[in-house]
Amino acid sequence: MERLSRSEVIFKGISYALVTIFALAALYPVIYAFSASISGKVEYEAGHVILWPRGVNFEVYKLIYNDKGFWISYINTLFYTVFGTIWSMFVSVTGAYVLTKNRLLFKKQFNLFVVFTMWFNAGIIPMYLNYVNMNVNNRWGIVVAFGVQAYNIILLRNYFSAIPMEIEEAGLVDGVNEFQLLAKIFLPMSKAALATVTLFYATTRWNGYFWARILLTDPLELPLQVYMRILVENYQAMIDDMGDFLPYAADSYAYAILVCSIIPVLIIYPYIQKYFSKGVNMGGVKG
Repeated sequence: MERLSRSEVIFKGISYALVTIFALAALYPVIYAFSASISGKVEYEAGHVILWPRGVNFEVYKLIYNDKGFWISYINTLFYTVFGTIWSMFVSVTGAYVLTKNRLLFKKQFNLFVVFTMWFNAGIIPMYLNYVNMNVNNRWGIVVAFGVQAYNIILLRNYFSAIPMEIEEAGLVDGVNEFQLLAKIFLPMSKAALATVTLFYATTRWNGYFWARILLTDPLELPLQVYMRILVENYQAMIDDMGDFLPYAADSYAYAILVCSIIPVLIIYPYIQKYFSKGVNMGGVKG
């Protein structure tokens, strides 16, 4: 076993210490949110909850469990995330694949057009008016209208461009068409980039709030993030009226909703994270 020099030992020690500090800093808000959600009212309001819960009770989770509106919004968010991500990936993958082809007419112009949308946009008011005129006020409207991000197309395009031309030419010689070329060669060789972009889209869809709040008109179609905000606003008014009679603090209810909203992300992210760095780095090599 190779013996490390003193400077290398010091460097590794400092590196591990910094990584540990950053990891704990990122993990602390999650632990605190859960602890605050199950802590008793007296202990929380007295400031005794710093890391671990005090006076544990699960009343707020029972309240959420019996809230039909919460579960409807949860299902809505799953709908927006699943179908929205599938649609976004379809548009991004096919668009990125086409933009890598030298035989595409006006290839440079199309690429410039995609990149241009990353630099300039019309602004919130024109976008809002455009969405209203297009009747983007229902589930499928939200799924389709927000289907693509230019950055993700560029990321996939760069990754596809890094695949050797010889592999593509061999496939064409064997008689495969463009769809088979994409499905059997490009996609299997781009798992890291695909996982990364899928994570980007899924996270954006899951956390979607602003446009859903101002465009959706049916309360039964609201996603979880919007419902959370409305619920906290209404619940705060109830707390002001009868807060002294409740066994938990008002903030505990908000923290409980927050914990419920991030559970799917915490479950799925570790399985995709291993592809994340590789997908971003390789996707940014070639412009």
